[in-house]
Amino acid sequence: MPQVIALVGDRNDAVTAHRAIPRALVLAAQACGVELEARWLPTDGIRDDRDLAGYDGFWCVPASPYRSEAGALRAIGHARAQHRPFLGTCGGFQHAVVEYARSVLGWADADHAETSPDAARAVIVPLACSLVEVAEPVIFSPDTRIAAAYGVERIEEGYHCRYGLGPVFREVAFGDGALRIGAVDSQDDIRAIEMRDHPFFVATLFQPERAALRGEVPPLVCAFVRAVADGATAGREAA
Repeated sequence: MPQVIALVGDRNDAVTAHRAIPRALVLAAQACGVELEARWLPTDGIRDDRDLAGYDGFWCVPASPYRSEAGALRAIGHARAQHRPFLGTCGGFQHAVVEYARSVLGWADADHAETSPDAARAVIVPLACSLVEVAEPVIFSPDTRIAAAYGVERIEEGYHCRYGLGPVFREVAFGDGALRIGAVDSQDDIRAIEMRDHPFFVATLFQPERAALRGEVPPLVCAFVRAVADGATAGREAA
């Protein structure tokens, strides 16, 4: 029986990442020897946890604002709380930050500046320099899951985004808590986060899936697929 991954987002084949992600999962599944099925899960189709049942993993994909921010946040929160493997890229990174700020830090007013430009507590803010269709170095934090996936200290990855992590979040969210910094850029701006006590919860501002369009297996996607497979196996053994 194949493992089923929900692609949380509003599919648009004009979006480069939306074309790349299914290909990335196929390449990763082949490389890992895993039988996999990916299903698009529109954000406006997520109304309660029943809409999230039956998925072994969740990938919150780029191209926000989503049709339903509430739907995207519900899927992210479900993956976090239920210990389902989660990958968020670009918009998925941004909304993982918003969900964590609201649900874990207890900041009910935490928001995204793209949809709430006048928010009193914006945890996602406009980047000082837009990262639309550019590639930049990414430096991995030692002893993190993302560093283990890539197996190198630094790499160059591509972006398509105008928003990133706000200083109000960085000042409070990291340290000895559940969240840690997975990667930074050459200016020490955070480009990836992950959770410590979770089977796999990683979010990146960059888009590793784009490697699939060059015929390459994205290392982080392969690590995500392995986590999904391991979680499904553990669930069957516990049943």
